[in-house]
Amino acid sequence: MFNFVKKIFGDSNDRAIKQIEPIVREINELEPEFQALTDEQLSAKTAEFKQRLAEGETLDDLLPEAFAAVREAARRTIGLRHYDVQLIGGIVLHQGKIAEMKTGEGKTLVATLPLYLNALEGKGVHLVTVNDYLAKVGAGWMGPIYRMLGMSVGMIAHDYSALYDPDYVDPKANQEDQRLVHWRPCTRREAYEADHTYGPNKEFGFANLTDNRAWVMDNPVHRERHLSLIQC
Repeated sequence: MFNFVKKIFGDSNDRAIKQIEPIVREINELEPEFQALTDEQLSAKTAEFKQRLAEGETLDDLLPEAFAAVREAARRTIGLRHYDVQLIGGIVLHQGKIAEMKTGEGKTLVATLPLYLNALEGKGVHLVTVNDYLAKVGAGWMGPIYRMLGMSVGMIAHDYSALYDPDYVDPKANQEDQRLVHWRPCTRREAYEADHTYGPNKEFGFANLTDNRAWVMDNPVHRERHLSLIQC
């Protein structure tokens, strides 16, 4: 697997890959432990991680367990399991670097790893797409993962904002596409206050400009931002 990864990233990144390999092995070693958890125990991991952060641990300390939790939640909810190369992509993104992946290689799934990890600090994390449709589909597809782990998901579009709610069914949505069905309309502010917010670049940019106008700076739409991932 790692030889395949090196072919993708190139020889110049060998040192970086070697530094990441032990983390990936640790995540893999945790897999049986997380598979043995009940749904309730897996969901409770989020509160445990937040408590450990409050007690002085760092996101890097929690990364192997947090990634293992996301991988297991994905397997149970949407039937997908993060491959080693996708774990590497998630680690690279968490480190603030660029991870280049081709269409079909799982960018949307990879993003769940650093998004969940960084959302543990209770600050806003954003997934930036190129249009409204991709934001809604991506968040609706990954929504069950976050919900199993006890986190909320919002999305913003040009004239629409919503929260992912598996108990809500939009009668106007295409009922054959579950990624589009469970979006409960909400205010812009509520969407931004979710643990994870998906949306197109133009909407995030416009909201940022609006919040920086003198007459709204005391009442911004955005919450405190911690991490933004751009998916192209």
